[in-house]
Amino acid sequence: MAIAALGQLNLDELPSWGSRSFDNFDKLEKIGEGTYGEVFMARETKTGEVTALKKIMMDNEREGFPITAIREIKILKKLQHDNVVKLKEIVTSPGNCGNKYKGSIYMVFEYMDHDLAGLSGRPGICFTVPQIKCYMRQLLTGLHYCHVNQVLHRDIKGSNLLVDNKGILKLADFGLARSFSSDHNGNLTNRVITLWYRPPELLLGTTKYGPAVDMWSVGCIFAELLDGKAILQGKTEAEQVNKIFELCGAPDELNWPGVSKLPWYNNFKPPNSMKRRVRDKFKHFDRHALELLERMLTLDPSQRISAKDALDAEYFWNDPLPCDPKRFEFLEVLNLCLLKVMYGRLYKLLFHPRPFF
Repeated sequence: MAIAALGQLNLDELPSWGSRSFDNFDKLEKIGEGTYGEVFMARETKTGEVTALKKIMMDNEREGFPITAIREIKILKKLQHDNVVKLKEIVTSPGNCGNKYKGSIYMVFEYMDHDLAGLSGRPGICFTVPQIKCYMRQLLTGLHYCHVNQVLHRDIKGSNLLVDNKGILKLADFGLARSFSSDHNGNLTNRVITLWYRPPELLLGTTKYGPAVDMWSVGCIFAELLDGKAILQGKTEAEQVNKIFELCGAPDELNWPGVSKLPWYNNFKPPNSMKRRVRDKFKHFDRHALELLERMLTLDPSQRISAKDALDAEYFWNDPLPCDPKRFEFLEVLNLCLLKVMYGRLYKLLFHPRPFF
């Protein structure tokens, strides 16, 4: 991992850099792990406000500060939006035992109650269409804001989409995010985005790409919310490519001009033609949802729908309309779902008891 000496940093550009100590927080419990650091729930000692502290991994850095963390901090300072998680400040903890042990640096975030992957995976949780539309619209709104500000997220997945009990969704974990140029001529790594949500152009080796890579991931999330499970669960890159081709058809110069020039195209080119099956596989989706999904899961990234155009899709403007997050008391919905599960189990115990022998 690249590093920069502390003297080389423009600390004025970093939010509240080291202005407060970690001692101002009580660490409560570990709640997750981001791309480059552990995440803890903590309480601010003076105000009692619950926050999330992301510990920046410094174990492999002999000196200086990880470039990846600097990039994430600067990007998050740049992005100020209701659907992007807020970086509140940076705090530090000193080393001990005569500086034998290095101190730690934490990014302080607003606390969110859930992530979309954990929530949707709970038994009995089944989002309604208005709720799915509500979440998707917020996801697209936040992502459009990122893209307008020339930032690629590069790791859109359920565990990086945080939601609170009022139905607000926020993009989080910008550890792999990068700024991009509008001409897409910069060389970027293709080793980004979790495999199940990685677009075909990255799997085929391109290093020149733009916002379309995030939109493929959004399409995978969209189908997952509607279908109840991840739609492309490859175990290896080769298997993932094959699953994409089985669903979306095999790429060629007709449906994706220039694809044959991608570095790994010949490695993954299927021996036989494969037809697109998106409409057949998801024929139980309503017409407008299917139309939007088709445009998100377009093989050719230049033809893939943008976040801005997706927000104008008929899907969001037809009944049932997206529910209003301000009126979306998520705890009530969650508790109702859990009650259904509890009553279902109670019913089985009362009317279908298991023998004791």
